[in-house]
Amino acid sequence: MTTPVAKPGNPSAFEIARDLIRCASVTPRDEGALDVVARVLGGAGFKVERVRFSAPGTPDIDNLYARIGDGGPCLMFAGHTDVVPAGDASAWRFDPFSGVTADGMLWGRGAVDMKGGLAASLAAAIAHVAEHGTPRGSIAFLVTGDEEGPAVNGTVKLLEWARERGEHFDHCILGEPTNPHALGDMIKIGRRGSLTGRLVVHGKQGHVGYPHLAENPIDPMMRILTALKSAPLDAGTAHFEPSNLEVTTVDVGNPATNVIAGAARATFNIRFNDLWTPDALRAEITARVTGAAGAARVDLTFDSTNAVAFLTSPGPFVDAVASAVEAETGRRPVLSTSGGTSDARFIQAFCPVVEFGLVGATMHAVDERCAIADLGTLAAIYGRVISAYFA
Repeated sequence: MTTPVAKPGNPSAFEIARDLIRCASVTPRDEGALDVVARVLGGAGFKVERVRFSAPGTPDIDNLYARIGDGGPCLMFAGHTDVVPAGDASAWRFDPFSGVTADGMLWGRGAVDMKGGLAASLAAAIAHVAEHGTPRGSIAFLVTGDEEGPAVNGTVKLLEWARERGEHFDHCILGEPTNPHALGDMIKIGRRGSLTGRLVVHGKQGHVGYPHLAENPIDPMMRILTALKSAPLDAGTAHFEPSNLEVTTVDVGNPATNVIAGAARATFNIRFNDLWTPDALRAEITARVTGAAGAARVDLTFDSTNAVAFLTSPGPFVDAVASAVEAETGRRPVLSTSGGTSDARFIQAFCPVVEFGLVGATMHAVDERCAIADLGTLAAIYGRVISAYFA
């Protein structure tokens, strides 16, 4: 049974989520979304600070930091108010930024990823403070508008800003959508890293009827890609699946059937587990490419990455979150490290972090929506975690 969280005078998770969805905060625009967060937290007694960061070649980003209480332990909730574009609005059942309710659902861009999760954490914290007063420790909120964008002027800089001010965090919950099918399915206790590589094999253009006068770059490219894919990078670990390399594009840009191309290009991405660092992985890939290339002239480059694999080891904090989920949903969540990257990759350098939010089936999709009942249940889960944390 879901524990009631909203009390008279306290905004509910649904109300906050609806108000956030009505802000068309497509990265990098804010459109008033952080004003909503500031209003509800400020009204509950949190000290709220707005911080803007900039960097050459990237948009300026508004961020928010809020805290109530002094000293530790400090439980932080993290999230983002920016969303991906809605695409063709006419393809949606309802206006993507109207926050319409229908069929027991709250509809709109960001409902799942992740205005709904953020709203539930806000409602839970406000309800706890209203009932129990300032916690014996601290509750903090770290909210960015740059998660769906370059992720340069958001969480990573806000964390450093907080540390320079002497702020300390003991644990963090990030409300990204983690559940595949139903609320209570899954908690993320880590994430894989991501590394992108780019290959150019140089040949010599020529007539297909005179192959001895040309150098076909496609042959060595095929050998190289086979070498990259054929041998597994690893067998996985207790908490991570095996690292995986996927070739995402291969191109020679050659429309003619009687011409040997002068160059071949390929791009690949690796989602890697905590057996690897980016440097070690670059070295392994470089060795495989060099071994398969033979005498071919090859350029291999790697994109810069800030997505490093990490794991929050199961223990008392993970158990507390899992127990709260089970108490409210009747499901014991699976502990997982699957999926893409999130801002947890930055937070893990400051404190242990777990991710638990709504059902992610419609995130980034047309007609993104979440169950209104799930918003209340998620707030109740967060409320249980807060109560247990400061008991």
